[in-house]
Amino acid sequence: MSTTTAGGTTTDLVPGVQIPLIGLGTWPLMGEDASAAVSQAIANGYRHIDTAENYGNEEAVGEGIRRSGIDRSQLFLTTKFNTRWHSRTGVREAFAEATRRLGTDYLDLFLVHWPNPAQGRFVEACEGLQQLMDDGCIRAWGVSNFKPPHLQRVQAAGLRVPLNQVQVDPEHGQPAQLGWHAGHGILTAAYSPLGRNGSFLSHHAISGPARELGKTPAQIVLRWHVQHGRIAIPKSAHRERQRQNLDVFNFTLTPPQLAAIDALETGAPPRLDSDTYFH
Repeated sequence: MSTTTAGGTTTDLVPGVQIPLIGLGTWPLMGEDASAAVSQAIANGYRHIDTAENYGNEEAVGEGIRRSGIDRSQLFLTTKFNTRWHSRTGVREAFAEATRRLGTDYLDLFLVHWPNPAQGRFVEACEGLQQLMDDGCIRAWGVSNFKPPHLQRVQAAGLRVPLNQVQVDPEHGQPAQLGWHAGHGILTAAYSPLGRNGSFLSHHAISGPARELGKTPAQIVLRWHVQHGRIAIPKSAHRERQRQNLDVFNFTLTPPQLAAIDALETGAPPRLDSDTYFH
């Protein structure tokens, strides 16, 4: 796995596949708003776009990609599928539907969106993903919202999980979850990386470095994520904020600055409990 530095904008996902450390989140954008945001983001330099079946915007995201004029090979595209497809053959159907909606013939990263442990078929879904990767339909696969017990069941089936996308921000640092990832070679992708209400952005641990470095509080938090080796997926349709969210690779936070942001952790669990919530 590559080391994140001030100038590094990607990290190793699986052999031969690099994933950009900053991606564009697209929930809850819909229709023309989603298409315009994606096209604008690509023009602003984004090369990692994140969507999902349940967002209901894959067609609009695909239109934004086409509108941008970028060559598909220059883009890293992630989407996720719902629990209705949790079987080996179901995942192949989910892939066919997702690529049809997006207007592409392959995916860079395909994720199980929620484990739905009561259904008991997420391991089969991961086996289906590995088969898609072996067949060259996707470049990499991963999961989202999986707790360590869920990940252990996947590993017990002989599969290596490359990435887990979970809610992480300074107040929801999930240290036990992220420690488990680190101990098992799993990359963390953070959704809602700037929180849902932004209240912590005014805390001195964030606003202080922002003033010192001439950056926005959001840039400080995104730098905190990538300096810890995480992928961050902030959502923004605003032109200038999109540019700012990408502009986090020309400065470095000091160990005390990182530790001060780490200390904002409240111990609060993720907003949704993946043992009971799913779609």
